[in-house]
Amino acid sequence: MRVVMFGYQTWGHRTLQALLDSEHDVALVVTHPGSEHAYEKIWSDSVADLAEAHGVPVVIRNRPDDDELFERLKEADPDIIVANNWRTWIPPRIFRLPRHGTLNIHDSLLPAYAGFSPLIWALINGESEVGVTAHMMNDELDAGDIVRQEAVEVGPADTATDLFHRTVDLIAPVTTGALARIAAGETEFTPQDRSRATFFHKRSEEDIRMDWSWPAEDLERLVRAQSDPYPSAFTFHRGRRLEILAAVVSKGRYGGTPGRVFYREGDGVVIVAGADARSGRNRGLAVTRVRTEDGRELPATEYFTAMGGYLTGRP
Repeated sequence: MRVVMFGYQTWGHRTLQALLDSEHDVALVVTHPGSEHAYEKIWSDSVADLAEAHGVPVVIRNRPDDDELFERLKEADPDIIVANNWRTWIPPRIFRLPRHGTLNIHDSLLPAYAGFSPLIWALINGESEVGVTAHMMNDELDAGDIVRQEAVEVGPADTATDLFHRTVDLIAPVTTGALARIAAGETEFTPQDRSRATFFHKRSEEDIRMDWSWPAEDLERLVRAQSDPYPSAFTFHRGRRLEILAAVVSKGRYGGTPGRVFYREGDGVVIVAGADARSGRNRGLAVTRVRTEDGRELPATEYFTAMGGYLTGRP
C-alpha cells in the first residue's frame, strides 16, 4: 500500500522504520517541530531525519489543519495514513482521506489509557499489563476499532523506562501486522468496549509532587514511574526541594502523621504514609536514594542525618 505517516519522537521513529522496512511505499511524512517540553525531549529520535535519510518528503506542522497540507496529502494519494504519537487533533477530512482510512498506533491496551503518558499512568495505578494497540481512527480520540493489540507484563520492580523499552519493541509487529490485515481486504475489526474506556491528560509538574497521604504502595509506584530520564518525583524537606530517586515499601508498619521522617530500616529511611497512618496499620515508604536541590545524589541514610521532621508537598 501507499502510506503517509504522521508521527513524532521515538514512537513515530520506530513506526516509520517499520514502514520503511516493509513492503509498503512511504509517500510522505508529517511530523512536529522540536519542543522544549520536559516529556517531549525524552525519547526524541527524529522522524524528520529518518525520513530525509531515505528520501521521503517531510512536512513540519504543529497542527494538521491547513489547506496547503491537505493539498499535499491529496497529491500523495495514500491508501492509508499511519499515525503514532501525533500530539494534536487530526481533522476528519484528513483521517478519512485515504482509501482505507487512518490507522493509529497507541502505547496502551485500549480502551484503557487513551490520551497521554499511558505507561506512566498505568504503572502508577498498579496495572499488571501494558501494551500497544493499532486501531482505526474515528471522530473520538483513541476510540476506533482495534486491528491488532499486543501486551507485556508489568513486573514488581519495573520502571516506566523498562516498560518503554519493552513496548516500543512491539510497534513494528503491531503496525505491520495490522497493515497486513488491511491490505488483505479485511474491514471488520474489534469494536472497543466504551464502558471500559479511560482517558488521561498530559503529565506536568503537579503530577510528580508526592502526596504523603497516598498509601506507600502507590508512592513506591510513582517513584518507579518517574524513573530517569523522566522528571523525578519530588517532595520538600525543610523548605527545600528533594527528589526521591528510589524507594521501597517498608517491611514494618509505622503509625503517625503522613510525611514524618521516622525510622531507619535496612538501606532506607521510612517516611510515614497513608491518609489513615494514625491507625498504625500502614506500611511506610522506605526512601533509599535522593537528589538534593543543588543536584547532589546520595543514599537517603546519608542525607537524613537525624530522624524527625516532615516531608511536605509545598516548601
